[in-house]
Amino acid sequence: MMRKFLLILIFFGADTFANDFQYSKVEEVPDLSFMPHVYSGLDVLEQMDFKPLQGKTIAVFCNQTAVNRNGRHLLDILKDQPDIYTYVILTPQYGLFGDQVNKTKIIGKVEKDPNTGARIVNLLDRFVKPPEWTIRDVDIVLVDLQDTGVRYTTYMTTLTKIFEVASELHKPVIVLDRPNPIRGDRMDGPVVRTTYQSFEGYHLVPIRHGLTIGEYALMVNEMGWVKDLQRAELTVIPMANWKRSLWADEIDLPFTPLAPGLVDVEACLAYTGMNLLKGSNLNWGQGTTKPYFRAGAPWISGRVFYQKIKNVNLPGVKFKHIQYTPTQTKGDGSVPLYYQEKCSGIEFEITNREIFDPLATSTAIMILAYQLYPQQFEWIHDDYINKLFGHNLLTAFAAQGKTPEYLPPQWVMDVIRFSKFRERFLLYK
Repeated sequence: MMRKFLLILIFFGADTFANDFQYSKVEEVPDLSFMPHVYSGLDVLEQMDFKPLQGKTIAVFCNQTAVNRNGRHLLDILKDQPDIYTYVILTPQYGLFGDQVNKTKIIGKVEKDPNTGARIVNLLDRFVKPPEWTIRDVDIVLVDLQDTGVRYTTYMTTLTKIFEVASELHKPVIVLDRPNPIRGDRMDGPVVRTTYQSFEGYHLVPIRHGLTIGEYALMVNEMGWVKDLQRAELTVIPMANWKRSLWADEIDLPFTPLAPGLVDVEACLAYTGMNLLKGSNLNWGQGTTKPYFRAGAPWISGRVFYQKIKNVNLPGVKFKHIQYTPTQTKGDGSVPLYYQEKCSGIEFEITNREIFDPLATSTAIMILAYQLYPQQFEWIHDDYINKLFGHNLLTAFAAQGKTPEYLPPQWVMDVIRFSKFRERFLLYK
């Protein structure tokens, strides 16, 4: 009875989203404000009895995070829809199951999903964009995955490549929206300069952008950020009852680890800053039980470094000095920096996430290491740090010998301008 009632609400009393987009559409969703729950785009699609997909052959772009509010995966749900044929499954970085147990079958050299029998194609390991055959023979591309809310995650870059092929082949794309796990009302970091665009900094947004995957998709499509100003025939199915001020663990949707190491909200928040350490020769906790919460190297004195970072008085964080030895991690399969070497450094705990500043914390760590150990500290991989940061501001600032607290104000105007620019793409209050 409840299911029928919710279906009726789609047509009577539904919230109306602004549909004044030139190339994209936002689906109307039920008014569920009287319910004490948040409903993802997948939950809403279920309440619609998958009507937009009935009788269609589809390609699905998803990973382990595509679950409904009861924890059931999208592919399990599609298996029970006899009128929907899943032709191919496209996956982002880390594959269909991230660092969880792989449940796929290998038949010859082809990986297949046991639920739908569809072939699985990873769009980062082997391809820069979807091969044409994966989309050419489908009616719709369905997208459902949880983004991190952070620019250097490659998921939105891969989605843009899907838009590119879908627009060339005139295939519609439906994006099921999900929350920004680290709130949708906070932004931080410089906007990418075109000189430093990369797969981890593909779009002109700050490091912490405050968008949902649906809002981000609207921005990319409407602004023509696809190659050669192409636009996809995009429909976003939004959430119900989500508010921008909510952290992912303040709502009653399941939290599935988003990528190796990103196991909860605090890890995602730490990652926002500490992923920058991949552009330096500091180990960032990779190969340990605390990725993104540690910084160290064999050439650091953890006690000295601890005293220096403590004196910066960073908000919402507590440090301690630590010794640790990185070992091989499961998940992404890469060998940690300083593998099986004893490292000395610091570990931190987020004591108040409302005031914790992940970028101020990570940049302070790198600037202090640069100043304390000028002979040992390095920016690695041809200044990869500038591509992660989206700007050469950090490397220039460190070279000038200034104290760390003067760096974050340098990107305040970027955040202010982006905050105003993004307003017309926001779907939630």
